[in-house]
Amino acid sequence: MPNPTAAMLVIGDEILSGRTRDANMYFLAGELTKHGIDLGEVRIVSDDSAAIISAVQALSAGFDHVFTSGGIGPTHDDITADCISQAFGVQIDVRDDARALLAAHYKTTGKELNEARLRMARIPDGALLIDNPVSVAPGFSLGNVHVMAGVPLVFQAMVASVLPGLTGGQPMLSQTLRVHRGEGDIAPMLGALAARYGDLSIGCYPFQQDGAFGANIVIRGTEGSRIDAAMTQLAKELEL
Repeated sequence: MPNPTAAMLVIGDEILSGRTRDANMYFLAGELTKHGIDLGEVRIVSDDSAAIISAVQALSAGFDHVFTSGGIGPTHDDITADCISQAFGVQIDVRDDARALLAAHYKTTGKELNEARLRMARIPDGALLIDNPVSVAPGFSLGNVHVMAGVPLVFQAMVASVLPGLTGGQPMLSQTLRVHRGEGDIAPMLGALAARYGDLSIGCYPFQQDGAFGANIVIRGTEGSRIDAAMTQLAKELEL
């Protein structure tokens, strides 16, 4: 049985403008790999309602799980929650359980739960809250879409809250062979190897070091014995 699939939607003008470097995709990809969920697509969209809604609907229909990051804070441009509610055709409003979490948190910090902060308690109808042990303001899951903060530390905590409740498959394993030859020299044997081991993913990633060309050959799959066999065959053909 194939592993469950996932997509990620990164939301924010700051990512597309280059002001902020996204770290969440790298983290999520690693965690999903360990959990046996295959990340098949990542999209980045601006803080535009139509773009977010369209992407959410398309990814939700095409994958078992969708993870979003960004746009659930207290400012006017944090529109993700509203877009998710529109994508699923449900109402959104301040929810008592989310309000209670924020009220307790801001009481201990001595800060006011003002109108801006209360925006973070607006949750679409039918959604389940995602725990946020870092800054309390919750994310939420609606259908197969898991809506999380963009701040990396908070995003990571929310992923840790969600993943244990998701059914995974077989964790993806990998081995890497570093070859000091150009891609053009090894391409034919890699093509033959990929045809022979159709159940494995075989990638070739070139590098240049001290004026010499080489490549890291990465073989990935869910069965360690198959990866071992493919690596042995490759080393033999390369006469390593």
